[in-house]
Amino acid sequence: MAKASDLVKRLLVGRALRSGQLHEQLLPKRLALPVFASDALSSVAYAPQEILVILSLAGVAFYSYSPWIAIAVIVVMMTVVASYQQNVHAYPSGGGDYEVASTNLGQNAGLTVAGALMVDYVLTVAVSVANGVDYVGATIPFVAQHKPGVAIGIVILLTLVNLRGLRESGLAFAVPVYAFMFAVLGMIAIGSYELVFLGIELRAPTADFGIVAEQSDLTAFAAAFLILRAFSTGCAALTGVEAISNGVPAFRKPRSRNAAKTLLMMGLIAVAMFGGITALGLASGVKVADPSVAATDLLRPDGTPVGPGYHQQPIISQVADAVFGGGSAPFYVISGVTALVLFLAANTAFNGFPVLASILAQDRFLPRQLHTRGDRLAFSNGIIILALAACLLLWGFRADVSRLLNLYIVGVFVSFTLSQTGMVIHWTRRLRTEDDLKARHQMHRSRTINFFGAVMTGLVLVVVLVTKFAVGAWIVCIAMPLLFLMMKGIRRHYDNVAAELELTEDVDMTTLPARNHAIVLVSKVHKPTMRALAYARATRPSTLEAITVGVEGEDARRLREDWERRGIQVPLKMLDSPYREITQPILDYVKSVRRRSPRDVVTVFIPEYVVGHWWEHLLHNQSAFRLKARLLFKPGVMVTSVPWQLHSSTRLSGRPEPLARRGAPPAAALVRREGRQPPLMRTPRRAESAAVQPGGAGRRPPTRTR
Repeated sequence: MAKASDLVKRLLVGRALRSGQLHEQLLPKRLALPVFASDALSSVAYAPQEILVILSLAGVAFYSYSPWIAIAVIVVMMTVVASYQQNVHAYPSGGGDYEVASTNLGQNAGLTVAGALMVDYVLTVAVSVANGVDYVGATIPFVAQHKPGVAIGIVILLTLVNLRGLRESGLAFAVPVYAFMFAVLGMIAIGSYELVFLGIELRAPTADFGIVAEQSDLTAFAAAFLILRAFSTGCAALTGVEAISNGVPAFRKPRSRNAAKTLLMMGLIAVAMFGGITALGLASGVKVADPSVAATDLLRPDGTPVGPGYHQQPIISQVADAVFGGGSAPFYVISGVTALVLFLAANTAFNGFPVLASILAQDRFLPRQLHTRGDRLAFSNGIIILALAACLLLWGFRADVSRLLNLYIVGVFVSFTLSQTGMVIHWTRRLRTEDDLKARHQMHRSRTINFFGAVMTGLVLVVVLVTKFAVGAWIVCIAMPLLFLMMKGIRRHYDNVAAELELTEDVDMTTLPARNHAIVLVSKVHKPTMRALAYARATRPSTLEAITVGVEGEDARRLREDWERRGIQVPLKMLDSPYREITQPILDYVKSVRRRSPRDVVTVFIPEYVVGHWWEHLLHNQSAFRLKARLLFKPGVMVTSVPWQLHSSTRLSGRPEPLARRGAPPAAALVRREGRQPPLMRTPRRAESAAVQPGGAGRRPPTRTR
C-alpha cells in the first residue's frame, strides 16, 4: 500500500527534489510576471463591470460618473505600485506586509496584517474561480447549472499543479496569462484605432438596452454614497499587488531589483487594460445590471424585460463583440483566454498564502508543519489548507461572484494601509542615523511616496468598510479577529511549552556510564531529550548513541554546538536528509544496524509530549507518530516512547505534579550519588539476556558493568 500510494504521489506531484535544487526553482522576470501578477491582471475582467453594476442601481444616467471613478482607481493603483516598490527594496526577505508591520508597528499590527492577507488570499481563489466559471457557463449550460461542483474541481486541479513546484506552475501558467495580456491589449488598440482614427461606431450587444433604476431621485448624500460604493468595488483591481512583495525570495538575483521591475510592469499593464476596457465599454454602450435583478431591471430595445432566460455577457465579451463581431474568431479567443486567466488568477494566492503561512509558522504563530517544504520544495501544507478553505467558501456561497465580491478587498486594504504606515516609520528611523546626503534624499522621496500611499489606502479602507459592511464585509470583520486570536493562542502555547522544557541550572545533565545498546532520537537539547538519554542508559544496552536528522543546516549546527557545549557524553550522529524527510533516514539507519547484526535487537527511544487537550495533539508528536507507525513493522526493532507530561496533562487529569518538578532530585542524579541503578529502572539479568535474543534463538552472556 505504501508503494502504491507513493506511485500515485509521484504521478501527480512528480519526483522529489533535493534541498540543494532550490535555486533551480527561482523565477526570471518573464515567469514571475504571470505567476505573481495573474490576480492583478485578471481583475480587469470584472472590476470595470462591477463599477457599472453598482451605478446601474441609479439608472443609465449615473454611467457618466464611471470615467471619473476609473481615473480614481488608476491613481490609487499607481500609488500602491510605487509604494510597494519601496517595500521590496527595504524588506526583500519575503515577509512582505507582515514583516513591515511587525518590525515598525509591533506584533499585534503584524498579526492583523497576516490575518487580513490570509482572508484575502482565500477570497482571491474563490472569486477568481467563480468568475471564470461564469465565463465558461456563458457557452456551456452544464457548467452554469453545476457552478459549485465545477469551481471546486478547478481548485483541486490548481492545487495539484502548484504542488508540483513554483517553476512548473509558472511554466504552465505563463502561456495563458501572456495570451490574455496580448489579446486584451490588442483588442483595446484595434478598438481605439477604429473609434478615433477611422470613425467607426462601436455597438455592444446591449447598446440599445435600458435599465430600470432601483433608486431614483437620490439625495446628494445617497448619490455620493452610491458613487463611493462603485469606487470601492472597482478597487478590486488592486488585489494581488502585494503578492510580489511577499514573493521576493522566489526571484532570481538581484531579487529586489527584479521584483521592483516586475511590479512596475504589472502596474503599467493593469492600468492600460483597466482604463482601455472601461473606455471602450462606455463608448460601445455596454449595459450591465446586478445579476439578481437583471431579469426584470434590464430592458430590451422594445421596453420589455429580458426575462429569466437571459444570460448577461461580461463586459470584455461585449467589448470584443463590438470590436470584432460576435461570431468572429478573435471574439472566441478573447472569451476563452479571459475565462482561463480568471482560473489561473487564483495562482497568485497559491504562491502568496503558503509563503506567508510558512513565515508565521517559523515565528510560532501557526503550526510548525506549515514551515516544512514538500517533495517539490513548495510549502505543500499551506497549499492544501488554502484549497480546502476556498472550496468551503465556494460551496457555502454557491460560487456566486456578486456575493463573494462583497467580502473582497477589505483584507487587502487593511494590509495596504498598515504596511505603508510602517514604511513611513521605517524611513523616519533610517533618516535619524543616515548622514549621506544622496541617501537621505532617496529616503525622503521614498517616505513621501509611502506617506501618500498610506493616506490613499486608508481613505479607501474607510470607504470600503462603510459601503460594504452591511452587504457582506461584516463576515470578514469577524474572521480577521478570530484569526488574530487563534495565532496569539498558538504562540502562547508554543512559548509555554518552550519555557517548560528549557534546561535550567537545577537540571542534572550527568548521564550514567554504561556499555548497553540503544538509539535515542534527538530534535533539541531539552528536558525530554535528557530523560530519554538517562532512561536508555538505565536499560543497559550494549551500545548507545544519539541520532538526529539534519533537515535545516543552521538548526543542525546549533544542535551540535549545544550538544558539545553541555558536554553530553553520548556520541551524536547527524543523518543527512537532502529531501527534508525525517522518517526515511532513520529507517534506513536502523536497517543498516540490523544488517550488521541480524541477531541483535535495535531499540529506538523516542521522546514524546503528553498533552491534555485535543487541539494540542495537532501541534506536537506528528513526526513521532509517523516514525512509530513505520518502525513497528520492522522485525527485530523495538520502539520505546519516553513520555514527558506537559503541565496541561497533569492539571487536566487532577494528578499531583511529578516529584522531579516539586524539587525532588532527578533519576540521573540519584544514580550518580548512590553509584547504582535506581530501583524503578533496574532491569533483571534474566530479562536482559532474553531481550537480546530475537525469536528466542541463541543466548548471550550478560555484559558486565564497571
